[in-house]
Amino acid sequence: MSGTHDHAALNRSAALASISMASLLVAIKGYGAWSTGSAAMLGSLADTALDLVASVATLAGVWVAGQPADDNHRFGHGKAEALSALFQVVLIGVSAVVLAIHSVQQLIAGGRSEQAGEGIIVSAVAIVGTLALLAWQRHVLSRTRSIAIATDHLHYQSDLILNVAVIIALALDQYAGFTRADPLFGLGIALWLGWGAWKASQEAIEQLMDHEWPEDKKARFIEVLAMHPELRGVHDLRTRTSGNQDFVQFHVWIDGNMTVTHAHKVMDEIEAKLKTHFPDVEILIHPDPEGHVGESGVMAEDILKGV
Repeated sequence: MSGTHDHAALNRSAALASISMASLLVAIKGYGAWSTGSAAMLGSLADTALDLVASVATLAGVWVAGQPADDNHRFGHGKAEALSALFQVVLIGVSAVVLAIHSVQQLIAGGRSEQAGEGIIVSAVAIVGTLALLAWQRHVLSRTRSIAIATDHLHYQSDLILNVAVIIALALDQYAGFTRADPLFGLGIALWLGWGAWKASQEAIEQLMDHEWPEDKKARFIEVLAMHPELRGVHDLRTRTSGNQDFVQFHVWIDGNMTVTHAHKVMDEIEAKLKTHFPDVEILIHPDPEGHVGESGVMAEDILKGV
């Protein structure tokens, strides 16, 4: 239990660090966008504001998903992370559209950004702060492997690229006389945000729809499962992921003359072996006498053949 509490505390610390850093970056980028009128800076501000919302949603998702199963949620609360992700997707999509419209209008109107030097300084400070946050998140991920924190980590990695893009856009505008660089970069950032929203929506929908594990992960699971000498076959394997919790259930064929006590011992051994390789999975095993099939189609096939 102490390890679980330690992981939860580390995850919360990473989420709180994200919220603190995003709040600081929103403040300085807000000033930068106001002082320069830069579309690229406005896009960076929008992205950081979304990072702040995402970090708050991550904290809420980690907290809710970490609650133990109860009478109304017997499989836990893991899908809270997917719901928070969908909320983020809506915000990101709206911001991308608004930024794209603003960039097109500025591209048509023309004009140069004001006080570009201040915008460059703001973006440089943002890069330093983001690097510090990423370092702490990597430390937490090495200990907890939290999916929610890993997703937040990706958000801030993309923020680094956006800050560099803002510096390039402002430098081209201010020092190279390329006045259309800023709105073009702003439009590019809008497309970047839209692409990120699309990818995040696919991951969230897969969790909510109880999508099967990736084939390579399932293959590793089957390889470990096949190690027990008293298994005569396995069928009707079903897998899914909910937040940071994996679930798997399957039927196994064993000697039909085996006693209930012996069969129970075998099931315990199988589960213990699987847990050493997949520690965060919840396993449900149904034993069948060898040859018994209650399913049809693919679910009736022995998945250990050829392993």
